[in-house]
Amino acid sequence: MRDRVPIAIGLLLFVSMVTFPVWHAAYAKTTAVGPRLKLPERQKACVAPVAFMRASHMKLLTDWREGAVRSDRLTYTAYDGKKYRVNLSSTCLGECHTNKKEFCDRCHQYAAVSGPYCWDCHVDPTSVARRTP
Repeated sequence: MRDRVPIAIGLLLFVSMVTFPVWHAAYAKTTAVGPRLKLPERQKACVAPVAFMRASHMKLLTDWREGAVRSDRLTYTAYDGKKYRVNLSSTCLGECHTNKKEFCDRCHQYAAVSGPYCWDCHVDPTSVARRTP
């Protein structure tokens, strides 16, 4: 008889701990789908397949940086044989993903990833006012 209260409290704590992810996600209004990104209209293909870019884009960008700075590799041959200039500002953000806020920032906010150090050296093309002669 005396064990009913501690058992009930223990069961209540166990059920609340097990179901925490479910009701927390419902309360926070999060989804597992991820953000809908605005994909480039002008480009038909990326430098790598979408699945690879979602999982390993930072590795690719790090390899680009290391190759360009240390080995003077300034061109990248994509999986389909097309050659790209190794440059985050002009290749990725200049030709394809023209809006950093709608593409990079949206995913990084969803994944709760702090801003990468890319912008320590590179300039976001959309943040620079275009000079007209």
